[in-house]
Parts: sequence; C-alpha cells; structure tokens
Amino acid sequence: MNPEEITLALLRELIEMSREGERGFVLATRDNREPGIVEVLKDGEECCRASVLELQGQARLLGAAPEDGETVAPPMFRGWISFKAVPISRDTKSILEECERGQDYAKARYEEAMKTELPAELRRILECQYQRLIAIHGRVLLLRNRYPATEVPRAIGSRPANR
Repeated sequence: MNPEEITLALLRELIEMSREGERGFVLATRDNREPGIVEVLKDGEECCRASVLELQGQARLLGAAPEDGETVAPPMFRGWISFKAVPISRDTKSILEECERGQDYAKARYEEAMKTELPAELRRILECQYQRLIAIHGRVLLLRNRYPATEVPRAIGSRPANR
C-alpha cells in the first residue's frame, strides 16, 4: 500500500471508531438517570460527531468518495456495543465505566495513529481531536470516581481471595 492508501485506511478506522463513540454516548445519555452526568455525556457525543466530520473532510481531500468512511470497525473494539447487548438497567457508575472503556480504546488508537507518518494538516487535526478526547475522558473519570467501587459478583460457593 502506498502512503495515501495507508492514511485513508487509518482515517476510515478512526471515522468508524468515532461513530461508535458517538453511538455509545447517545446510549449512555439515554440510559443515564442522574442530571449532573448528562452534560458530560452530551459533550462526549458532540466531540465524537465533530471528529467524524473533520476526518471525513480529510478523507475527501485524499480522494476518498463522500461515503468512503463506511467501514466495519475492527473486531477488537466493541466496548460501546455492550450498551445494547445487555438488556438490564445500568447504574450511573457502570454507564461511566463503559464510557471510560470506550475512551481508553480511542485514546490508544489515536496514540498509535499519531506514530504514523501523516500529512501535517491531518496530524494537527488528530492532535486537536486527541486533546478533546483527553478532556472528555478526564471528566468521565472524575465523575466515575465519585461512585463506590463496583462489586464483582462471586460464583456460588467460591471463597473471597486471601489478602
């Protein structure tokens, strides 16, 4: 693959990841029951939506067709999907933990992407998006830390770990 093809493949992956993030934040907002959390979740949704638009613009500049951002997300990331997969009510802490997991994946993917040789304008855009992502991630983490630790259920008959 030539450098442009590599860059387009990277853009497609980041676009799909950002779409997944947007959908995840939408679901988190829908499932949230606490008013003080909504603003952060809405900001996360908007951050992801803005990233998609910026990345699509960069893909078009590299010659991608307008809908060429449609791709299947890599199989390793389905953290946001779990909101839909488990039909149980989630408390605020578990919602924030899911958002944090999705943001952890996105941070790692951006960090990896920025190790790639990229056009200067695209690098600048990715760095700005990464900083926005870090800011949202920090806010989610602060909110999540307000809640007591989630207890992991033990199997019946199992003993607690020795300390």
